[in-house]
Amino acid sequence: MNQIVLTGFMGAGKSTVGKILAEKLRLPLIDIDTEIQSEHQISITEIFANLGEPVFRTIEHQTLTSALLKDAVISTGGGIILSNDNRSILESADFVVYLKTSPNTFLARLKGDTTRPLIQEKSREEIISLFESRTKLYEGVAHLILETDELTPEEIANQIKQDFEIRKEQA
Repeated sequence: MNQIVLTGFMGAGKSTVGKILAEKLRLPLIDIDTEIQSEHQISITEIFANLGEPVFRTIEHQTLTSALLKDAVISTGGGIILSNDNRSILESADFVVYLKTSPNTFLARLKGDTTRPLIQEKSREEIISLFESRTKLYEGVAHLILETDELTPEEIANQIKQDFEIRKEQA
């Protein structure tokens, strides 16, 4: 399949890079959070507040499963790797890229963001702890780990495209 899945913590640039990469590869972009909001006509924040995180994670899993049946660039939510089932299906995906971003970078990007329910009312230390608890999970499903702090979204997309094309040639 022609499929690239972008994973990483909140603020890693998955949506931004996903748009650029999808254009470069002439593939559709499936942003998991956007798909969920569109299908359910409710924001992620409202799902968390009204239905709870377990319901959101079930919907997220269903959306990921559906997305992985298509040729596309797939941008995931930061917590997608928390589920054993999601990690299992990600391991069998075509090409999974972990956009690795340092706490200083993602904290700067997330400053003032009120759309992410898991960081509302959390201290800097709590957010970093959340990130650190997920790092090995991201790394465990990734075919490519890309350090992004010093790269522009365009450079990140170019690197992923290059690695993806090399991988396809070797397959």
